Amino acid sequence: MRTPADVPRRPRRRRMPARLLIAGAVIAIIAAVASARGVAGIYTDFLWFDSLGFSSVWRGLLWARIGLFVLFAAVFFVLLFANLLVAERLSPAPLLGLPADPRLARLSGTLERSPRLLRALVAALLAVVFGGMAVDRWHDWVMFRNYVPFGVDDPLFGRDAGFYVFQLPFLTFAVDWLFAALLVTLLFVAGAHYLGGGIRWRNPRPRVASGARAQLSVLLAALALVRAAAYYLDRFELTFSTRGVVDGAGFTDVNAQLPAMSLLIAISLLAAALFVASIWRRGWIVPAIAVGLWALVGLVAGVLYPAFIQRFRVEPAESTREVPFIERNIEATRAAMGLSEIEVDPFAYDEELGSQELADNAETIRNVRLWDPQVLQQTYQRLQEVRTFYRFTDVDVDRYELGDELTQTMLSARELNPEALPSDTWENRHLAFTHGFGAVISPANAVTADGQPDFLVRNIPPQGEPEITEPRLYYGEGVGGFAIVGTGRDEIDYLRDDGTPVTNRYEGPGGVGVGTIPRRLAFALRFGDINPLISGFMTDESRILYMRDVRERAQAVAPFLHLDHDPYPIVLDGRISWVLDAYTTTSRYPYAQRADTNRLEGDSGLDHEFNYVRNSVKITVDAYDGTTRLYVVDPDDPIAAAYRKAFPDLFVDAEDAVPEALRAHFRYPEDLFRVQTNMWGRYHITDANEFYSQSDRWNIAQDPGSGGGPTVVTVPPAPGQPPPESGPANRMDPYYLLMRLPGATQPEFLILQPFVPYSEDDSRRELSAFMVAKSDPEGYGDLQVFVMPRDRQVDGPAIVSARINQEPEISQLITLLSRAGSEVLLGNLILVPVEQSLVYVQPLYVQATGANAVPELKNVIVVFGDRIAIRETFQEALTAVFGDAPETLEERPPEGEPPGEEPPGGTAPPAGPLPDEVNQLLDEAAVAFTAADQALRNGDP
Repeated sequence: MRTPADVPRRPRRRRMPARLLIAGAVIAIIAAVASARGVAGIYTDFLWFDSLGFSSVWRGLLWARIGLFVLFAAVFFVLLFANLLVAERLSPAPLLGLPADPRLARLSGTLERSPRLLRALVAALLAVVFGGMAVDRWHDWVMFRNYVPFGVDDPLFGRDAGFYVFQLPFLTFAVDWLFAALLVTLLFVAGAHYLGGGIRWRNPRPRVASGARAQLSVLLAALALVRAAAYYLDRFELTFSTRGVVDGAGFTDVNAQLPAMSLLIAISLLAAALFVASIWRRGWIVPAIAVGLWALVGLVAGVLYPAFIQRFRVEPAESTREVPFIERNIEATRAAMGLSEIEVDPFAYDEELGSQELADNAETIRNVRLWDPQVLQQTYQRLQEVRTFYRFTDVDVDRYELGDELTQTMLSARELNPEALPSDTWENRHLAFTHGFGAVISPANAVTADGQPDFLVRNIPPQGEPEITEPRLYYGEGVGGFAIVGTGRDEIDYLRDDGTPVTNRYEGPGGVGVGTIPRRLAFALRFGDINPLISGFMTDESRILYMRDVRERAQAVAPFLHLDHDPYPIVLDGRISWVLDAYTTTSRYPYAQRADTNRLEGDSGLDHEFNYVRNSVKITVDAYDGTTRLYVVDPDDPIAAAYRKAFPDLFVDAEDAVPEALRAHFRYPEDLFRVQTNMWGRYHITDANEFYSQSDRWNIAQDPGSGGGPTVVTVPPAPGQPPPESGPANRMDPYYLLMRLPGATQPEFLILQPFVPYSEDDSRRELSAFMVAKSDPEGYGDLQVFVMPRDRQVDGPAIVSARINQEPEISQLITLLSRAGSEVLLGNLILVPVEQSLVYVQPLYVQATGANAVPELKNVIVVFGDRIAIRETFQEALTAVFGDAPETLEERPPEGEPPGEEPPGGTAPPAGPLPDEVNQLLDEAAVAFTAADQALRNGDP
């Protein structure tokens, strides 16, 4: 009998270290919070869509993703799980005559304890991965389900363009996904057979049981069939080929690549048949030969042969081989980019423009823009910010009825700057300072006596016309974060001069109610901010406003649309609203050239690859309550029609729903116009041979300034000396004008872009043409091109700018202004068509040095032909060039009183025409200054 000491004791269970427990608890808490935030994000997204009346859109987007995940995950699960079950049945024991591998036997024994559960778990985990691969294809799925024909057949296969845009992307994804799913299934089935004894690797070759061989052969045949389907779909991708001189199937694609793909389809089908036949034949020699042949044909016919044809048949005679395919590209590109209906007119350039023609075009003259948006933004900020926590994000160009006349105006909304609040507390940022206030409007041509804009609407509260009765802006450009209204404290509208606040309480329907604890908790999780949950200011009437940036808001509502970079505010019925241009695009339009997007702003929604574009939707956002409406302005666009089918509650028809007052403020969008003018430089040529030679190609005119903004002018070189060398030229930005086109009877609001001939070294700077796009309701979207006569040279903007810089009177004035302690800014050089003539106008601004400098319009330069004048006002400059001119919107300073404030150190220098004795003194001063500079460089005392 053993003593108690001899009885073995049960080993004591080791306690889990405390640090490990703590780490596990922390991980569990983090996972729980992350999951809760995810759920809160989904819930609050629904509340946000529902507050806008777009809950059906939220459900449609959600179910598209969920539906794809469930469908593809289920297909993969069934495919893998069923094949694993079949493998289990077909490989119940090791191969006869071969010794079992003891390690495999032990592993098989372990797996056989719960084989169905283990197989189901593996299939389920992989199904989640393969289902997730389909979630991001929700857009292709929506397009696939809502197919709309374009009514245009591609010239290679005779398929409607809608097949390429709506159906081919999803079909291609589905076939590629199925191939990957079958390949993974094949690998797992082979592994199952290996573990089950159906496959043994013994020298000199593996031994495969008949059941295993049959199942693997079926899977390999399925892979070959799917590959054949992929080759079939790849044939259609040739219409987007980039092999030739233009996009689209070229000579090599049609005569070499396409036959090669047909051959590969046949080889794939043959391989599938041989794999099936191997079920009844022992060995893999015949299928292996088929696979080798498949690879060889793919290399030779699919790669080497097309490369040989391209190099030795096409490139030596490219101009003749590619002509039919260039013709297809030209036609498709013009249709896809909206260039096929452009009206092209000759411009019979006339150098005999006189004062009578100016008087006949008085509306054009009175609306020539003298204020650059970049300069005016700084001026608005200095003169009208009122308080430092307001800002003017951007200045936009529009037109308003002033009296009985339509006037081009500049407008900017006074938005809240949360980074400049008097005290950056949570209460101030989210409850007190919740909105901007009002807007500033001034005519594009109007200047006061001291060189400042002549405001139509100014100050806080807003004063002037058009009247603003609801000036509060809760939604705008660059407005981030959230605001909570209807709380236990009032919001601050603005501060009086003595610092006391003027308060207000929000009464609009915007935002999401957060009167209950669950909703407050959800938003606290969403924003990672506990204050909405615990703040004592929260009431049952509280509402939270978020996604207040108008671009972010519109993109969230319609994530499939692409937005213009420049939303612009308008004043309509006493309220401020934002207008956004939205585009439908695709890169799947057969034979069309990819868009040239190199002149787009970085935040443009068109800054991606596409070869079809339409401005089909206009979006408006009310600045007070956030009401968002999407108007379909191009019902003929098939892509917009497909989105309307998918989300019928999201869009309204512009023809029936847009008020006339709103339609009068629609603008032809700048980003679209940039793309179209980029493309027109090549695609105004319709003859394929001329297109290939590029002999008549155009380029966007060089920008003589600093790339769209005002140019800071340093002291110019002395007369007769060359200007300093500059780097590569920028391109002129398009600009809006209110003017009467040649041959028209009424002024129109339009956007204009000049062209020059294309040259590799960018040396051609004469004007070749200019394009305009109309914005008025009558004729909105019409594009018109005026082509300069070929038998004479018409100066382009860069040539005119060089002449301005070399004009002695202008150089002397700039020298005088610069040496008086001020900074001189040259504004944008604007080409203004008047009848069959061209007038160039360039404003000149002066500002004192320092952070708080206010730019003032001091002079205006006018150029016509070989005549150049710089004067204090636009009207005076026109009179100096033409002898007489219609009235403009400028004020003249009283005689003998120089405008503006004195710069540091003395009186502001007079502007305008200079007396002869002053000119003589300036000439002498310039010569003396140049001689002194030269003496200093030479080291002379």
